[in-house]
Amino acid sequence: MDEIVGHYSGASECDRLTSGIGLLERERTLEILARFLPEPPAMILDVGGAAGVYAFPLVERGYRVRLIDLTPLHVEQARQSVPANRHAFFEAEVGDARMLRFAEGSADGYLLLGPLYHLTDRAQRIAALSEARRILRPGGTLVAAAITRFASLLDGLARGFIEDSQFLEILQNDLINGQHRNPTSNPAYFTTAYFHRPDELETEVAEAGFQNALVLAVQGPGWLRKDFEQSWHTAAEREKLLALIRAVEGERSLLSVSPHIIAVAKKI
Repeated sequence: MDEIVGHYSGASECDRLTSGIGLLERERTLEILARFLPEPPAMILDVGGAAGVYAFPLVERGYRVRLIDLTPLHVEQARQSVPANRHAFFEAEVGDARMLRFAEGSADGYLLLGPLYHLTDRAQRIAALSEARRILRPGGTLVAAAITRFASLLDGLARGFIEDSQFLEILQNDLINGQHRNPTSNPAYFTTAYFHRPDELETEVAEAGFQNALVLAVQGPGWLRKDFEQSWHTAAEREKLLALIRAVEGERSLLSVSPHIIAVAKKI
């Protein structure tokens, strides 16, 4: 875990999601949260919430949010960035998704928008999902994100990383078993992670005790849009792209084209 904390301590997750293709990931994730979370002022645990990139929009909508992150820098950044007049609706603390201090049935919604990336052992991912189920009230909603198995392949092709022999070694391991390791000093090649097949995410959520999980593409094929950032800042073009992604967000044959997927499930 030290390597992962080090990676995020040297990079700004909020910046990543406010420029380039990150804009699409952020917009689509917020859209999915708005669709599936219970109505405010529900209590939401944002586990692995970084510096508040999703927590703060939820707080602005009237939710009560408790952010937990493994990286102390993220927690401090979140505490310093709480929107004005919203301090009573927000708390942040350092914590591990596999074991939290919160009581059983104390949350209405539970976000895991990052921890499953970095729990490379399946048993540890089940532990994090089981902890989510314990803390959720009956009827509460889980929203859990994963990086898809072929993300490195698609990203490497799109950004030219495949010209680097070191990246090719990383990519080959990703394709074999989903275990992503980056022995280089290049942060663009990410850090220690596990990349899911969509059916694996669905199975792990079920094994943790959730039923009838819905798995949706986040970016879908939308990240392939030519001249993405230019078109994104044109309202009509942006909405056209989002509408196309929504139309295929649940198409199982296309899920792995999306760099990120999200599982939505309720605690029964």
